[in-house]
Amino acid sequence: MTATAPAPTGYEPLDPAIREQYDRDGFVVIKGALPEDDRAYFEDAVDRIYAEEEAADRLRPDRSIHVMGWLHKDPRFPELLTWPTTFPYIWGNMGWNIYTHHNHIDVNPPKDEPPFWNWHQDGYRQNSDIDMDVRPMFMTKICFALTDLSEPGYGNTKVIPGSHKNNTLAGRPEKPGDPIIEPEGAVEVLLEPGDAFIFDRRIWHSRSMNQSERIRKLMFIGYTYRWIRPLDENVADQDSEWFAGLSPVHQQLLGHGPDHASFWGIKQTGAIDYEIPLAAELKERGLLDRSIPYLR
Repeated sequence: MTATAPAPTGYEPLDPAIREQYDRDGFVVIKGALPEDDRAYFEDAVDRIYAEEEAADRLRPDRSIHVMGWLHKDPRFPELLTWPTTFPYIWGNMGWNIYTHHNHIDVNPPKDEPPFWNWHQDGYRQNSDIDMDVRPMFMTKICFALTDLSEPGYGNTKVIPGSHKNNTLAGRPEKPGDPIIEPEGAVEVLLEPGDAFIFDRRIWHSRSMNQSERIRKLMFIGYTYRWIRPLDENVADQDSEWFAGLSPVHQQLLGHGPDHASFWGIKQTGAIDYEIPLAAELKERGLLDRSIPYLR
């Protein structure tokens, strides 16, 4: 009789070779992370969310969605936080003092579009406010593939292996109409339905064009350290008359922001928010400086 391997628990020690690969490349593919029954369940749940967004007239012009904060939208979604086949890659690379702070579902139908430049590092202002070589990791992301991304041209995520050790990436077009040149070393991450991959938020990556007849459906979960939040309790009562009488800059410095995106220096669209009080003040005084990352 052949012994059956025990089912994974999510708490198996990470193979040191995988940790070394992740440190070297900035990403690792996890084959067969979701068994087919589970993959089908989660795809159905994502399809339901898509239908809700469509009914609420929240689809993008290309009929795609990018829904953040989705873990409460299905009873089984929280299981993904400690999914047995993937969780060792998270705590095995980050340790135990972590939590999830940023999650999104992406659904991208086929789209006839010209080449575009969308290479970026995740983290928004973390990439400007921390000016050191090399910047800290701060976040690991896991991506679950619900549909077939096993060939180029399916809208796969593109990465440049090892680029998480580089703060900059050359080649960004300076003005509209400039040629789009693919960065050297770029590869598409090929995933079959149910595969997953984890990546260092610093790795330079981009969505590729979905030139297939398939719909691209992905679930992303981001993990960061639990100390990325205020340390002091109840610094200021933001509903008080005293707080209302403070200047916008003082309110910002005491923790106010209109939404969570504001704390990352952006609007909900992802655009840099120069209406944040101190940014607006420095801009008005001519003190912003593109040559200094944290004053961009």
